[in-house]
Amino acid sequence: MIPGETIASGASPTCSDCKSTVTLQVCQSAAGYYVGTYCSCGPYSRESGYYKTHADAADALLTGRFGR
Repeated sequence: MIPGETIASGASPTCSDCKSTVTLQVCQSAAGYYVGTYCSCGPYSRESGYYKTHADAADALLTGRFGR
């Protein structure tokens, strides 16, 4: 992981473009579900690897057991 690539590794939790403060949530992409953030501009960060189901990603978020 590159320093500053994720919020956990030092990225700001505030988007420099739209000034939104982001919070962790379950997100979805073509690759699967992941723990990440969105701001008004769109996807902001991917904090975890990918999960096959929403439930698996939600469990990782709830327990704090996620990472890249």
